[in-house]
Amino acid sequence: MINYTDCLNTLVRDIVSRVAGLSELNPDSLLVFARYGRSGASGPYATCHCLTLPPTDPGYYYWCDRGSGRMTRRSEWFVTKSPRVSIDGNPVHYLISFVLPRFCDQALDQSRKRRFHPGQPSWIAKLDTIVHELYHIDPAQAGLRRIARLCGGPASTLHGPSFLADVAGMVREYLASGADPAAYDFLRFGFEELSEQYGPVVATTFRTFPSFPQRYVEALPAQPSAPPCECIQPIKQPQLQTVYTERDLETRLFLPRVAPSASRTAAAAAATPC
Repeated sequence: MINYTDCLNTLVRDIVSRVAGLSELNPDSLLVFARYGRSGASGPYATCHCLTLPPTDPGYYYWCDRGSGRMTRRSEWFVTKSPRVSIDGNPVHYLISFVLPRFCDQALDQSRKRRFHPGQPSWIAKLDTIVHELYHIDPAQAGLRRIARLCGGPASTLHGPSFLADVAGMVREYLASGADPAAYDFLRFGFEELSEQYGPVVATTFRTFPSFPQRYVEALPAQPSAPPCECIQPIKQPQLQTVYTERDLETRLFLPRVAPSASRTAAAAAATPC
């Protein structure tokens, strides 16, 4: 058995300790977990989720008559908040989700980043993805890292003109740092090869799988009367969990098409150390 998120956690700590551009990151404020995603389907291989964003300014939704432009109804005033996650009492500021088995089966020659890794083996695409998501983390833990434009001003997106090249440079820096290949050898295998090499593939997920901590809306306790409107629609409060701890994590068995729950105790005892 191999616990894929345990292997990723070990690798993340090794990368942060060896790459100068990521050295300010605190791995203890980061939680790696897995989501399910079919190989060959479109979608991201991994995603960085920020939990440090403050509540938004109060706002409301409104609907207008097309002809007159008059407001016909509006929602209650609300704010959007980030959930709180802590592990053993330590606050978590960022989550990185890896989509299995899709992450395991990505190929360099099918990626736009292939031009930054000429002559490299296909598994380098996975190492690049890990560094890519780490690079999104703002060292000041103030949100996601804002990339500067060529003119020096902040870019409007999270991927500036040099983002992919910067990530590829950090991948090369890590590989040249003398890192023990045992830390990243598991990346060499696709999902089926992992199963053949190690047996069952398990990973940490949230008990609410496939759901995970996400931003949510909350109605203001004191509702302003402005703008006046005859029809005020209550905000639909989604039944989302807003506080998570280590008790909300579990170890789940991942298969090519389904991801059933596994016994956390048994999986932890049998997992292959990485």
